[in-house]
Amino acid sequence: MIETERLIFRRYSSDDLDLLLEMTSNPDIMKFIRHGNPWTQEETIESLNRYIGWNNEGIGLHLAFNKQDGKLVGHSGLIPQTIEDINELEVGYWVVKDEWGKGYGFEQAKAWKEYGLMNLEHTRLISLIQNGNIGSMRVAEKNGMKHERDIELLGKRVAVYSITRLW
Repeated sequence: MIETERLIFRRYSSDDLDLLLEMTSNPDIMKFIRHGNPWTQEETIESLNRYIGWNNEGIGLHLAFNKQDGKLVGHSGLIPQTIEDINELEVGYWVVKDEWGKGYGFEQAKAWKEYGLMNLEHTRLISLIQNGNIGSMRVAEKNGMKHERDIELLGKRVAVYSITRLW
C-alpha cells in the first residue's frame, strides 16, 4: 500500500460509511464536488459502494490517515473517468476541513501521481477541478500538471489539468 512521510492510505470497506459521511456532509468540503452541496446518505452509500468496487479493480479512492495520530485527513486516489468519450485516470483528492492548509492535498496528489505513472505505468493522468477551486488548482500545478482546457461536466464548468510521462 502507498504511504507518504505523514500519511498512510487504505482501501475503503463497507465499515467506512461514517468516515465518508464525515466528509460528504460538510458543505465546505463539498462546495466544489459534484453538484456542490453536501450529499445525502443515499448518495454517500452509492459512492462508498462505487469506491469499494474500484478498489477491487486495483484503483480508486483510498482513505488517508495521519501516521502520527491516526486521524482522518481525507481521501484520494486514481479515479476512472470518461471525458469526451476518452477513458482517463484522474488524480483525485479531498482534505477534511480541520486539516486544510497543512499541505495534505499536495502530499496525497503527488503520491497518487507517482504511483499512477511509475507503478501502474500510465502515460497520462488528469485532475478535474471545478472553476473557482483555486486551492485544488494550485495543488495540481504544484504536482506538475498543466491546465489543458475547460469542459462541461455534470452541469459545471470544470478545468482539466493533465500530466504526460515522456519516457
